[in-house]
Amino acid sequence: MMKSSRSCVPERIRRGTGRRARLIGAGVAAVALMSVLVPALGAARADAAEGSGAVPSVAWHRCAAGSAAEMAGGFLCATVAAPLDYRNPSGPKIKLAVVEHVATGSAHPGAIFFNPGGPGGEGTVQLPSWIGFFPKALLREYDIVSWDPRGVGASTAVKCFPSEAAESAFLGKYASPFPVGRRQQAAYIRRWREFGKICAARNGALLRHISTADTARDLNLLRQDLGQAKLNYLGISYGTFLGATYANLFPRQAGRLVLDGNVAPEAWTNGGRPNPRLSVFLRIGSDTGAARTLAAFLRICGQRSTQDCAFSAGSPAATRAKWDALLARLRRAPINVGGAPVTYVEVVTSLSNALDFVQPHITPVTGGSFPGWSQAAQLLQQVWMARNASTGASPGTRAAAAVAAAQPYTGLEQYYSIACNEAPSPPASAFAGLQHLVLRRSGVIGLPDLWTDEPCATWPVRQAGTYDGPWNAPTSPILVIGNTTDPSTPLHNAIAMTRQLANARLLVVHGYGHTTLLNPSTCAGNYMTAYFQTGALPPKGTVCPQNLPPFPPPTG
Repeated sequence: MMKSSRSCVPERIRRGTGRRARLIGAGVAAVALMSVLVPALGAARADAAEGSGAVPSVAWHRCAAGSAAEMAGGFLCATVAAPLDYRNPSGPKIKLAVVEHVATGSAHPGAIFFNPGGPGGEGTVQLPSWIGFFPKALLREYDIVSWDPRGVGASTAVKCFPSEAAESAFLGKYASPFPVGRRQQAAYIRRWREFGKICAARNGALLRHISTADTARDLNLLRQDLGQAKLNYLGISYGTFLGATYANLFPRQAGRLVLDGNVAPEAWTNGGRPNPRLSVFLRIGSDTGAARTLAAFLRICGQRSTQDCAFSAGSPAATRAKWDALLARLRRAPINVGGAPVTYVEVVTSLSNALDFVQPHITPVTGGSFPGWSQAAQLLQQVWMARNASTGASPGTRAAAAVAAAQPYTGLEQYYSIACNEAPSPPASAFAGLQHLVLRRSGVIGLPDLWTDEPCATWPVRQAGTYDGPWNAPTSPILVIGNTTDPSTPLHNAIAMTRQLANARLLVVHGYGHTTLLNPSTCAGNYMTAYFQTGALPPKGTVCPQNLPPFPPPTG
């Protein structure tokens, strides 16, 4: 799931870079470290509701000056009204901010809807930022449509504070992705409990209607609005859970659905059972996925020269030992780099997020970037070499902050208002014990996953309109894609998704990073294009290669 950006995600500079970025669409991997080092990243199936309520018409217009869609070019924007409560379609309305990349060809068969993950990924920002990752044939033949889900971004949004600055001031150091030591753990739990109470008091009825099932109903409304008889859809990370929810609420309207970087539905919902033993990221296996990917990162880095991987110590074993030694130094005290202290928590969390993106990618539209494994290794090496020397301030932080200030309010509550409302959590008292479990099975790289989940333990709102299965409604074939070494949603989630859906085909990509869309495979892209064009599925057992290996030589 694109976890953190204290939230998957995404092309934004946010406070606290927990693994939440992956769920959301994980756009700014290693933000905490880069900002210092880098100068200048329960309901029944609902087919019967198909005709309930009037379907609004979309009035497309030019996107606002300075918006991601306007800067990217080739986009139109709109605002659509949707019922706050689908059980009362004539009651209060909310607004949905929608964006469309217009097909570049002269004739096209329709639209493909895109969800970037999260929960809480802003489609009006992510789609323009990531449009270059889409196969050119799809951009030529289809309108690509996305939206800010209810509760998020430029749609009717959950806001617990007057501004993100006020939220940051309230959370202070407890915006950190994970606490260190028992005293910090207790204070972390208290502060996030108070955070939830503030959100419940300030958002009224909205918090009770921000479920994935409600977003699936919004997606069905948008499908009707655009005159599409069936839904064609690409969902990545948490967007795969949204796609599975849609397919089971509206099986007769599910057309060609591609689910990439999967969240196993029964893991997210705990099979519909309350009182889980594990938190949601542990149920999905994000911590163990991160541990396996970190092991691959250090192993492959150690096999390369320092020209190809700056953090290499000459062998896999020596590079792993170097990582352990760096953490030991950081546990004793922060290391001063670029005129600012770099902490143990920042380095662990930044590398945790950086594992999602194997190759670097810069998005001029929003000023965000994916550092890629090579740059992440360079940043680690800078910390390793810095010791306690001061090298002057980095000019990159102010520019990144200016980009973030131009975006809509996207506080952390927009993630939690969805995840905590519907993904069951253990009690807060269980998390100290769960930390021992994580350290045994995953090591320190799993701590951001665990503590990102903790605020859900004290979140005061639970929704009645969620959907937690069954997941086997008969549909047309669905294409499920998974990487063999995905740090956020390990491959077993894609296997489980394929088995839990009634009619799905699994396409495996032999590669690293979270989602195939953001870690490209031309082979997988060709199969996805053919599927949208004709419905053709890859042969059973197909395995595609990733385009580029980790740490490619500079000339390659």
